[in-house]
Amino acid sequence: ARFDDPARDAWQKPDEVVAAMAIAPGMTVADVGAGTGYFEGRLSAAVGAKGAVIATDLEPDMVRYMTERATREGIANLHAQLTPPEDPKLAAGSVDRILVVDVWHHLGDRRAYAAKLAAGLRPGGMIAIVDFKLDATRGPPPKHRLPADAIAADLAAAGLATEVSTIELPDQYIVIGKR
Repeated sequence: ARFDDPARDAWQKPDEVVAAMAIAPGMTVADVGAGTGYFEGRLSAAVGAKGAVIATDLEPDMVRYMTERATREGIANLHAQLTPPEDPKLAAGSVDRILVVDVWHHLGDRRAYAAKLAAGLRPGGMIAIVDFKLDATRGPPPKHRLPADAIAADLAAAGLATEVSTIELPDQYIVIGKR
């Protein structure tokens, strides 16, 4: 209920997040740590019928739920897959866009993970990481939050050009990494 609370739209701004990703029809997009699949309907619509959405999570129940949700909501271009916490399991050069929402602060070796994500990108690909500002009114305890420049440094260490998006979210930022 918390992940799919309709009130989440007001602070998560999912349409703005998807717009920041500059997704074109026919692309392959991965949502890493997708949880219940909150973003999947929007990502599916953005890539269109000829595109694909890969939704990953490390919890088997979340993967099962996303698969059932895709069937229930008629999202035919979605594939939900189980992944271990240290590896997104994206084939080299297989995706155009990667979305990581509210997950980065949970990762252990963030730079190693960033390198695995970067390896999964096609040339011209992009990663969008959405996480909580240090002064956010919601999200994890303050001691677990990361400044945007720390995430940008993780992506830069993976060889990506980075920037913090100018799109304003109430309690979060979007860090972009481009191959």
